[in-house]
Amino acid sequence: MKNIWGVLIAAFTLACLGAPAAQAQDFPNRPIRIVIAFPPGGPTDFIGRLIVEHMTQTLGQRVFIENKPGANGTLGGETVAKSDPDGYTLFLTTVGAVAVSPHIYTNMPYDPLRDFAPVVEVVSNTTVLVVGPKLGIKTVKELVALAKEKPGAISFASTGVGSTPHLAQEQLAAAAGVKFLHVPYRGAAPAVTDLLAGQVQVLAADVPVLIAHIKAGTIIPIGAAADKRNPILTDVPTLAEQGYPNTDASNWYGLLAPAKTPPAVIGKLNAAVNAALKDPATRDKIVASGAIPVGGAPEAFGAVLKAEYDKWGRVVRERGIKDTQ
Repeated sequence: MKNIWGVLIAAFTLACLGAPAAQAQDFPNRPIRIVIAFPPGGPTDFIGRLIVEHMTQTLGQRVFIENKPGANGTLGGETVAKSDPDGYTLFLTTVGAVAVSPHIYTNMPYDPLRDFAPVVEVVSNTTVLVVGPKLGIKTVKELVALAKEKPGAISFASTGVGSTPHLAQEQLAAAAGVKFLHVPYRGAAPAVTDLLAGQVQVLAADVPVLIAHIKAGTIIPIGAAADKRNPILTDVPTLAEQGYPNTDASNWYGLLAPAKTPPAVIGKLNAAVNAALKDPATRDKIVASGAIPVGGAPEAFGAVLKAEYDKWGRVVRERGIKDTQ
């Protein structure tokens, strides 16, 4: 009898150990959902839809976007973090929901380093500072001089507390020794509208959000909050080039899976995204939007996520950024 039980236990153990391998070999055998924590039509949604179109061809199964905005990106993140770790529910996120919000908001529904498995960094986005023509300035030095003349009076819009535009503002204020009037908005669209109307004086945002207005000349780019110039805005110097170091607030979009997703499944998803980023037509559309294709291994994205989590935690503490919701 003992021998029979031993054989049954051994068989059950082998079956359990073999399940992830079998699951990965069969993956995917049904549609894959990618959650984006922003409404349709924004830059993250645009990049996501470009990628899923190519992934569907590569993987032989439909890959689709589910927009789940709310709670500064954490609503979408929670959905994915609590999903089955089988590769069929993924999170296309910006830096905010996984590297900034955890340091600002209490009662976070997930731990970004514990509850997610990195798949791939998809794109990098340059954060650019822009002003309206009526302000009469064209450089960051002129903006700083104005802020010193009128401490706390220059209105500087962002896409929300803890967003990369907000962090760009905080880093510039620290580097220049000035104070701005922070005006947080619920997203980029209303912030751009108010900048164009002269309701606010300065705005920081991703290049894809601003590029059409920059090309039209309705807003003026004065500096890139990044470690290098953007490829389609090569005449716009970085803040560091203008004398303000430690002001890199680049945004990025990365694909995450729930923790414990089998490595072989992660590998298939990673390969599909990298193939999309290498496709000339897809790549050209990404570059034309102002974003910078990245790609690479899951481990590389994991290292970026950890470094960004630590960096922004430090900035949040030093600048005393708090939840105002």
